[in-house]
Amino acid sequence: MSRTRLRGAAVLAAALLALVPSGAGAAGYPDPLPVAGDTVVHDPTMIRLQDGSYVAYSTHGRLEARVSNDRTHWRRAGDAFDAVPGWWYDYSADGDPWAPEISYRDGRYWLYYAVSKWGSNQSAIGLATSATGRPGSWQDRGIVFASTTTDTYNAIDPAVIADKGRLWMAFGSYWSGIRMVRLDPRTGLADPADTEVRHLATRPDLPYAVEAPTVVKHGRYYYLLASYDACCSGLSATYRIKAGRSASVTGPYVDSKGVPMLEGGGDLLLAAHGSYIGPGGQSVMKDHGRDVLVYHYYDGEDNGVPKLGLNELRWSRDGWPVVG
Repeated sequence: MSRTRLRGAAVLAAALLALVPSGAGAAGYPDPLPVAGDTVVHDPTMIRLQDGSYVAYSTHGRLEARVSNDRTHWRRAGDAFDAVPGWWYDYSADGDPWAPEISYRDGRYWLYYAVSKWGSNQSAIGLATSATGRPGSWQDRGIVFASTTTDTYNAIDPAVIADKGRLWMAFGSYWSGIRMVRLDPRTGLADPADTEVRHLATRPDLPYAVEAPTVVKHGRYYYLLASYDACCSGLSATYRIKAGRSASVTGPYVDSKGVPMLEGGGDLLLAAHGSYIGPGGQSVMKDHGRDVLVYHYYDGEDNGVPKLGLNELRWSRDGWPVVG
């Protein structure tokens, strides 16, 4: 999900989907589904609201908001926050939040996001809640988890998953890769009774270019999706999305060949193709019982402007995700 730590052909026929092998997708990728209106976004997160409409939040401007009645036509609708919480300035001189993650549970909406600055791991993940999920309705709940320059991880790019009565948050960008902490489901903040910072994924080479985790449950497995390589450089971006899975939400995650994601493993799920450059900063939402991959890409036909990408996330016969 991520504004991240900013550093440094063909659609498979539906009738053949069940025959797709593990880790498929590298040979050719489907284009994003058609969208229209204001679709210039970075690190998008999206949800279908209780009234059936949609809202998407993205990096910049107190978390930019866009709304849609059909998930196709979008219009800008202000920002998540009417006012900047004062603590943001402890981590960002311009008070500019990144990489939101929206979810719904226990009768309200939960919005996680990061506050940091370019090239620093003095970062914090914040939380806001809302009864409606709409822009301007969010109440700040403060800092969920933070990192300092003495840590070997970076507390940005939050991704939250509820599991068996427990709540978990994956996060991370560069440094040592993807980490996970347990949250208190009552408050949505870090659980003071479990302070372990678990390690989910990294790369063997500096600068450990993996970030923006998403954790999804499908069948009996948990799937970790993450963005690899360089974000945020327009036509030069090399972002791509990889995936692994585990029988436990806390890992270990491995790819379809059994290579641990802690050793650089991961099946390539989506990469650049045609004019769709550097897809990543992804999240996954449920819509009418189906999984939808939500991400940004850089438009090769529009000077590398970041745009909204949507694709159905399907599942092969042997249980691996495939972009449809």
